[in-house]
Amino acid sequence: MKQMKFMYKHYLSEPLWFKILTLTTLLISIIFSSFNNGYYQSCAKLAAAIFFCTYGFKFRNNTKVSVLFFALMILCIYLSWNSLKLA
Repeated sequence: MKQMKFMYKHYLSEPLWFKILTLTTLLISIIFSSFNNGYYQSCAKLAAAIFFCTYGFKFRNNTKVSVLFFALMILCIYLSWNSLKLA
């Protein structure tokens, strides 16, 4: 529970543009993933890739976490490209 409170307090100390970017990309990926259209699915995965990229840059002082976020970003971009080809 302490970690959750710490993460929430840390999130509140972030700049406004970072909060807006992360919340927008997270909501876009959730909303667009519910559609069956391939283009919406591709946009949802691209939004998730942007989300992971922002947190990858944010945690770049912690190498393991940063590499994990960048690997997830690359995976999301690949899945987006793959779902766009199938559309």
